[in-house]
Amino acid sequence: MAGSRSHHVHGRCSDGEGSLPPGSAGRHRADGRREPRPSAEGPTARALHEVTELSRALFEAPSAGEILRLAMHHVAAAGPYRAEAGYLEVDGDLVPSPGNARARAASVDRRVRELEGQDGPVTVLDRPWGRALGLRGTERLHGYLVVTSRTRPTRAQRSLLATLVRHTAAALSVAFAQRLQREAAQELHRVREDRAALQRQLNSVVSELGNQRAVHALMADIAASGGGEEAVTRALHELTGLPALVEDRFGRLKAWSGAGRPDPYPEPDPVRRNHMLHAVAREAGPVRMKDRLIALVRPHGEILGVLALVDALGEADEHTLCALEHAAASLALELTHLRTLAEVELRLHRELVDDLLAGTDAASAYARSEAVGHDLHRSHYVVVVEWSNRTADDSFARAVGRAASAVGMHSLVTRRSDHVVLVADDRPHARALHEALARETGTPSGTIGVSAPSDSVPDIPHRYREARRALEVRLHSRERYGTTFFDELGLYRILGPGADHRELEGFVHEWLGQLIDYDSRHHATMVETLSRYFDCGGNYDEAAASLAIHRSTLRYRLQRIREISGNDLANVEDRLNLQVATRVWKIVLGGSG
Repeated sequence: MAGSRSHHVHGRCSDGEGSLPPGSAGRHRADGRREPRPSAEGPTARALHEVTELSRALFEAPSAGEILRLAMHHVAAAGPYRAEAGYLEVDGDLVPSPGNARARAASVDRRVRELEGQDGPVTVLDRPWGRALGLRGTERLHGYLVVTSRTRPTRAQRSLLATLVRHTAAALSVAFAQRLQREAAQELHRVREDRAALQRQLNSVVSELGNQRAVHALMADIAASGGGEEAVTRALHELTGLPALVEDRFGRLKAWSGAGRPDPYPEPDPVRRNHMLHAVAREAGPVRMKDRLIALVRPHGEILGVLALVDALGEADEHTLCALEHAAASLALELTHLRTLAEVELRLHRELVDDLLAGTDAASAYARSEAVGHDLHRSHYVVVVEWSNRTADDSFARAVGRAASAVGMHSLVTRRSDHVVLVADDRPHARALHEALARETGTPSGTIGVSAPSDSVPDIPHRYREARRALEVRLHSRERYGTTFFDELGLYRILGPGADHRELEGFVHEWLGQLIDYDSRHHATMVETLSRYFDCGGNYDEAAASLAIHRSTLRYRLQRIREISGNDLANVEDRLNLQVATRVWKIVLGGSG
């Protein structure tokens, strides 16, 4: 707290002024007082150095409480400040730091809660200046730091305080992310233990049924082959002699072993499929449906798929039913395990992409992307996906990820309320991703928007807006389903809400860039000539008169404009885009390009 000036950072004692480790604010003389630095740096430079040293200590602190305590203890490094109180957000509530001054706690606490997540002034006796500063991450408020001063801080001191607050919030974000990772690891460990427990239970049941040797061999074959759908159907077919198959919940074939596989495999009827699943779910154990014996792959009550044997001649006995039931249980364990791993991976990807879309520092983003096996140093495209028959939940996000992988895209995936977002390291093919998703979802009724390429992490939020613009333009067009690229929107790039100065400049550069460059190199006036021509409604005599040139000179210049720009003034689309570009060049950009 502000009243105490002793604290250890990096295992060393701080001096009496609450400074950081030795070297950050000078050395000590024999009489115990601090000796100033021999360098010529001023107070602001020394304060900045101390805040930088504090930032390192914040990111090395073992817990959120220690981070807040460090920030409060060393707030004086940023200026004439005193930390009055600190708060951490815990389960939706602001929990005060144990070091808060009791005499002021009630009034400060009441004021902080009134702010409801915003920064604001606070009043403390004998302290003319006071602020409650939110410690914010990219998606949540981590807490508050309440700071006062006897004098009004200078601009440099306020800037240092803002830097300290940002570093404290960033350190809290890292601590929060690490806690989530630990919880995810614990959950994964629990699932693995559940899997082991269910496996032991399965072995016990096998022993009690009297078919121990055959079922044990089945389980061994499955485990030796990796435990996936192919391994299960192959082992079950070898044990029973009947064709074995696995379908997903929607009736699409995942694996088949044995003779008689239909080609092509029949498309599922969603209504009949649901009726069949509900009928099987009401029974205990495998159920016969026409020529098939069907067992649900249903861990913890959720249906993930169907394991079936084709028994057209009714040859199956109780041992066959036992083998089918236990194979389904084994497959359920494996699919649960794979699904849990996929969910953990998706969660880590989503947190990274959410930060990228909101804006984050490049160093942290590169480190986190390497941790999840993605190379963020390459040029990337932001892809936004919306499908008419699917909500943007985790299941659809996984489906989009699978479709992207199927067409060779390396990407990170997250979701929003109504769409899924990919940050991909290559430009998607115009049709391949849409066709892959149509196969995944069973319908082509979906829309994809793709941004221009992004060559840096800070550029990704802007590219996200571009991808959404491309999506919105496609949704409001006559052919609303398909893929639209932002850099192919033409005039639509600058129409509608969200168009900014940067997009206007890009549009002008796309249509007039070659003419602007030509004018600059040759001290010519091609862009001005084109602008006057359009202002005069394409009338040669009026345009020539306004430019004070002969009509034949105007014709020559317009021909040169066609040659230099590669655009045809007789083409309706080219003419419209060129006219809009000249207006933007003259009115919005001041005729400077």
